[in-house]
Amino acid sequence: MNNIPSVDLADFLSNDPKRKQKFINEIGSAYENIGFVSLRNHFLDDVLVSDLYREIKSFFAMDLAKKKKYEIQGLGGQRGYVSFGKEHAKGKKEGDLKEFWHFGQEPTADANLTETYPDNVLVDELPNFNTTGMQAYRLLEKTGVYVLRALALYIGVDEFYFDHWASNGNSILRPIHYPPISKEPEGAVRAGAHGDINLITLLMGASSGGLQVLHKDGTWIDAIPQEDELVINVGDMLERHTNNKLRSTIHRVVNPPKEQWDSPRFSIPFFMHPRGDMNLDCMDMCVDETHPKSFDDITAGDFLQQRLVEIGLIKK
Repeated sequence: MNNIPSVDLADFLSNDPKRKQKFINEIGSAYENIGFVSLRNHFLDDVLVSDLYREIKSFFAMDLAKKKKYEIQGLGGQRGYVSFGKEHAKGKKEGDLKEFWHFGQEPTADANLTETYPDNVLVDELPNFNTTGMQAYRLLEKTGVYVLRALALYIGVDEFYFDHWASNGNSILRPIHYPPISKEPEGAVRAGAHGDINLITLLMGASSGGLQVLHKDGTWIDAIPQEDELVINVGDMLERHTNNKLRSTIHRVVNPPKEQWDSPRFSIPFFMHPRGDMNLDCMDMCVDETHPKSFDDITAGDFLQQRLVEIGLIKK
């Protein structure tokens, strides 16, 4: 395998049961084996993608002092700006070579949540920044709901099993800037090898390569989607909930060749989280004599808190 599998959401959305089942089989098999797919015919359009990249490039181009105004203490990096080197992969001490921004959920009036989400941080200098970011947020969230519906059917539960937990969930849209590399990094990479925390991650095409996925045979595979595709992977929450049936695959963003150090990299992942009160207990249909229960019971909110400490965004 020299690239991740590609699937077509139009198959799932069609009125043809065979095409719908084809999508379910393809994405389910991919997530059992490699944990990643590239997906075409999602809900984002080229104009919105272009607008969002323009806005985030304008933000990251601002003076550091202006950006630091939006790094809000006490939020654990869950909203607004997180400065260069603050986050690191679980188990590493070197900070990743990146800075990023977080857009978060703006729940509906009837959400009936058991938790309160922080408000999004408004960027005074860029009047379209937040509006554009939240437009992309909603369309990525919509895409993610359909992917989760397909996975629910693949697992063997009701198609709409995840809908309540994903709607008004604690999802995050994270525009990332990997600045040009000015000197030999000492053990640091743009993003260290890690698994994602959440249910699934939807990644808008990065501005340059570097994303690699660890195959179960121990080799690293370049994830190279087509220009109009999203890269979507399973996170640790979904791996726990399915008792390892669906795999949260280790991945990384490697540094470019030295001749490309002067080029920045931008990427925009959407981390789809459920509501904090969702139980991540191993699903009954995923546990048997061959596959004994592998994880302790925990809620999504408690699991998220643990992991934010482990990656350095929250201090003990």
